[in-house]
Amino acid sequence: MAFSSREKACSARLSSEYHVMSDRNVDTHTDLDIPWLVFPFERLQNMMTWRPQYRSSKFRHVFGKAATKENCYDGVPITRSVHDNHFCAVNPRFIAVITECAGGGAFLVLSVHHTGKVDPLHPKVSGHRGNVLDIKWNPFNDFCIASCSEDSTVKVWDIPPHGVLKNLTVPWKELQGHSRRVGLIEWHPTANNVLFSTGYDYQVMIWNLDSPEAVIKNPVRTISHHTDVVLSMSFNTDGSRLATSCKDKKIRVLEPRTGNLLQEANCKNHKASKVLFLGNLKMLLSTGSSRWNHRQMALWDQEDLDVPLLQEDLDGSSGVLFPFYDPDTHMLYIAGKGDGNIRYYEISSEKPYLHFLTEYRSHTPQKGMGIMPKRGLDVNSCEVFRFYKLVTIKALIEPLSMIVPRRSESYQDDIYPMTAASAAAMSAEEWLSGIDKGPVLQSLKPGSRVPDSYPELSSGLGSKGLGNSLGTRRSQSRPGQLQLAYIQDQLGNKEGKECRSKTSVSNGQDPTLCSPPKTENEVWGGFDLRLKFHKQQEEIRRLREMLNQRDVRIKQLELEINNVRNSQGSH
Repeated sequence: MAFSSREKACSARLSSEYHVMSDRNVDTHTDLDIPWLVFPFERLQNMMTWRPQYRSSKFRHVFGKAATKENCYDGVPITRSVHDNHFCAVNPRFIAVITECAGGGAFLVLSVHHTGKVDPLHPKVSGHRGNVLDIKWNPFNDFCIASCSEDSTVKVWDIPPHGVLKNLTVPWKELQGHSRRVGLIEWHPTANNVLFSTGYDYQVMIWNLDSPEAVIKNPVRTISHHTDVVLSMSFNTDGSRLATSCKDKKIRVLEPRTGNLLQEANCKNHKASKVLFLGNLKMLLSTGSSRWNHRQMALWDQEDLDVPLLQEDLDGSSGVLFPFYDPDTHMLYIAGKGDGNIRYYEISSEKPYLHFLTEYRSHTPQKGMGIMPKRGLDVNSCEVFRFYKLVTIKALIEPLSMIVPRRSESYQDDIYPMTAASAAAMSAEEWLSGIDKGPVLQSLKPGSRVPDSYPELSSGLGSKGLGNSLGTRRSQSRPGQLQLAYIQDQLGNKEGKECRSKTSVSNGQDPTLCSPPKTENEVWGGFDLRLKFHKQQEEIRRLREMLNQRDVRIKQLELEINNVRNSQGSH
C-alpha cells in the first residue's frame, strides 16, 4: 500500500508524539487504552475518513438582482416620517407609496409597469387630514387599498382600473373608532373584507367592511390587552391566531375573533419590535434588540412563549429589522432599516431551526420595503421573492428580485408549490360566526386557472353557480358595482341571445339549448370578457352620476350667488 507524502508526514508526527510519551514514562497501554504501534495509524485513519457535513438545499445559491435604472421608479417624494413601517404596498397591478406632502396626508398609486421618471404632479390619494402612517392592499382585490393616518381614521379606497388619473379624496369606507392616531392596519388572510387596525390608544379594532354604511363608527370587536403602543401584527396561515409585539416589551398571541389572550412572552434579554408567524411551522420569529442594544432575532414556540427556542445577535446597528417570510420556500429575509443589506435564511422545524444562506449587500440604504405577492412574480426567470426598496436619498423605488439560478427557462415545479390565491376562503359573516378556513391555493404555472372565492359554494353547481360565485366576489370586493341579480340577468340575457343566434341556423334542434363550449379556455374567456364589459359599463355609469351630481351642485351654488347679489343690491 503506497502512502502519499502528506500521510507519511502525519504518521511520522504521530509516531514522534508517541515516543515522547514513552520517554516520560507514560504507560501507553493503560493510560491511552490504545495498543502500541496501532495508535498513530488509527488516528490517521480517523483523520482521513472525516468529511464536513453539508446541508442539502435548493435555495443555497439564491442571489439578489437589482433592477436597472430604467426599471426603477424615479422622482418619488418618499415620506420623511420616522415611524417604523414599510411605507410601501405592492400587488400585481399597482405599487403604492406614502409621500411627503403639506396640508394633510397622501400616498401615490402607480402602475407596476409605470417605471422611469415619475411626474411630480402625478395625482395622489389625498383624503386624510393628517400624515398617512400605513397602507395595505386588500389581498383579494387588487383595486382596494386601506390607509391609516394621524387623523385617527382608517379609510378604504377604490382605485380605478386604469389607475389614479386625478386626485382621489372620497373614500369607499371611512372607519371612525380610534381616539388617537392609527399606526398599523392588517387584512385578515382568508376572510373577505375583514380589517384590523391599532393605534396610539392601545386598542386593536376589528372592522367588517361588508357593512352598508359609508362611515363605520363601531368595530365588531375591540381588543384591549395592550398597555402600550402595538408595534406589529401578524396572522398565522388560517387567521385563527394573531401575534402582536408591543412597546411594553411583550409578545402576545391572541384569538382574534374573541380577543382572548392565549400566550404572553416577557423576555428581559430580548426587546421585540417586530413579530412574525412562520407559516404552518407553529413558530414565531421576533426581531428587536438585546440587553446590550445589539440587533437580535429570536425564535419562539407559539404554544410556549416562556423561553425562546433560539436567540441570535446580528450586529450593533440601531435600525429596526424588518422580517419577511416565504411559507412556500421556508425562506426568511431580514432587512434593516437604514442599511442596504438583506440577510436570508432557511427555516426548518428541527434544530438548529435557522440556517444562514447568504447576504445581499448594497450601498443604498432603504427606509422601507414593499413585497410583491407570489402570484405577481416572474416564474420564467425562477424569481422566488421580490422587494421594492425605498431609497430616500435618491427619491427612488428600486425593485430587487431574489432568483434561484437555474439553466432551464421552463417552469420549475419544485420551487413553486401551490401558493395563496387572490380569492377569499370565506366571507366576513362566516368568519365572525366562528369558522376558520385555510387559504385558497393556486398554481403559479402559466396558463393555470385562478380559483374562485368561497370554493365550497360553487362546487358542483355548473355555469350558473360559477356565475354566482364570480358575481358575489366582485360585488363584495369592489364597491359601487352592480348588484348580483342584475349581473346574473345581464349574463343570462347575453347568453340567451348568443344561443338563439347560434341555434337559429340549425334545423331540428331545441332553440332553448346552447351548444356547450369546446374547451375550458372558452368558458373562462367568455366569463372574463363579460365581466370586463359590465365592469366598464359600471365605471361609465358611476362617472356619469358624478358629473350629474356636480352639475346639480354647480346650479345650487349659482343660485346661492344670485341670492347674495340680489340681497346686496336691495340694500
